[in-house]
Amino acid sequence: MGMLLPILLGFLAALIGGLYLLGVFRQRRLGEPPLDKGLIPWLGHVLEFRRNTLKFLERMKQKHGNVFTIQLGGFYITFLQDPLSFGSLVKESREKLDFTKFTQHLLRKVFGYAAIEGDHDIIQMSSNKHLKGDGLEVMTQAMMSNLQNLMLHNIGSAADQSPWIEDGLFTYSYNIVFRAGYLSLYGNEPHKSEGSEEKDRAESEALFSEFRKYDQLFPNLAYGVLLPKQRLEAERLMGFFWNSLSVQKMKNKDNISRWVWDIQQAKEERGMEESMINKYMFVLLWASQGNTGPSSFWLLLFLMKHPEAMKAVKGEVDKLLKEFGQEVQRGGPLVNLTREMLMKTPILDSTVEETLRLTAAPLLTRAVLQDMMLKMADGREYFIRKGDRIAAFPYSAVHIEPEIHPDPQSFKYDRFLNPDGSKKTDFYKAGKKVKYYNMPWGAGVSMCPGRFFATNELKQFVFLMLVYFEFELKDPDETIPEIDFRRWGFGSMQPQRDVQFRYRLRY
Repeated sequence: MGMLLPILLGFLAALIGGLYLLGVFRQRRLGEPPLDKGLIPWLGHVLEFRRNTLKFLERMKQKHGNVFTIQLGGFYITFLQDPLSFGSLVKESREKLDFTKFTQHLLRKVFGYAAIEGDHDIIQMSSNKHLKGDGLEVMTQAMMSNLQNLMLHNIGSAADQSPWIEDGLFTYSYNIVFRAGYLSLYGNEPHKSEGSEEKDRAESEALFSEFRKYDQLFPNLAYGVLLPKQRLEAERLMGFFWNSLSVQKMKNKDNISRWVWDIQQAKEERGMEESMINKYMFVLLWASQGNTGPSSFWLLLFLMKHPEAMKAVKGEVDKLLKEFGQEVQRGGPLVNLTREMLMKTPILDSTVEETLRLTAAPLLTRAVLQDMMLKMADGREYFIRKGDRIAAFPYSAVHIEPEIHPDPQSFKYDRFLNPDGSKKTDFYKAGKKVKYYNMPWGAGVSMCPGRFFATNELKQFVFLMLVYFEFELKDPDETIPEIDFRRWGFGSMQPQRDVQFRYRLRY
């Protein structure tokens, strides 16, 4: 009996400690947001959250208001769903809120990459230099050349008129934009080699095929719920990309972007092993090309479903070509869409922004580094504990009246245009101006550094489609597909099904 008591006490202490770690004893304190732990210890609401993030957060908002704390897989996350108060999350100092911890955890989990100190500074520095200003002009030209190779290599080969080709719109759009972006960033086959353009097309096609396999596994990989067979496939695919995008392979390419090359050099100078740099090259590929393809699908689909939008954008494109003295004709030179031209497309810009408003759904997450007060626009304040997280899911918040939340049926191509053709930035909720009315690229320190290049990719692709192709939905009455709920929070959304369309070259 003397020995049994210490054993029982030790077991009891371990049990209590385990329950504490599972969050069983956490209670809402005075001044904190409403707490909803869910029924399952530690996991909390993670199953419902993963099943349909938008539907779950709307249910929580109806139950608790626009600020609430929930338990998800061992973390306590306070969701801020009032767009008038997003500034409290975006502008808070890095001493209190940090986004890198969550990012580093995700990168290790889904890409096998172990971050080093200064990672964020490296990518910001390279992006500011090469994905903005004069650097962006170089990238825009590279993207144009690769789009022309992928889309127009058969131009002029037909005697009279090209035959109609049927394809899935999502498959086609994602394929072309991804491959052109990949070649623009990671380089081309050496021009001195015979058939280099054809090799670029074949290599990028094979790479895209493998990327789509990984892309489809990504949501479950991020949530840690892959089946054993899927886990093995994910590991195989990671190995494929670490090899295909390796530093050694890049050294044999022409036209490697300075953006990629400078990042690789900076990591090497900081002592990172080459094998880890190879892993980061895969991170960059996913981050730069995992969203623009799906966005290009939605953009083309909305144009085809809204004839007035198609007419307005096509009219702007034709006017721009004439203004810059370019003409599309059989046997003539290919259109050269420059960065200067891309800066003169207010109608297309508004159409792109409206598309992203309706289909981009990032989750803004910050780790709480010290106890802090979260200040709301209406004057309320909430105490947030150190070690918790704060998040916003802008897609589910009220952005622009009168929509309760974005609805693809509410597409309006000129929503972001003033009557004089300038960009519209004044939007309101309950009579108050909303500063963060659209956040497809994130916000604050986590704003996507490649957003200008990504926007240009979308615009260049659509521009070439409008100039060089006839295209239409196979079924004019085709409905806009539902969004794949598994991908909420990971950027640009993907459809639950593809949409069939047909296209052919005009020349």
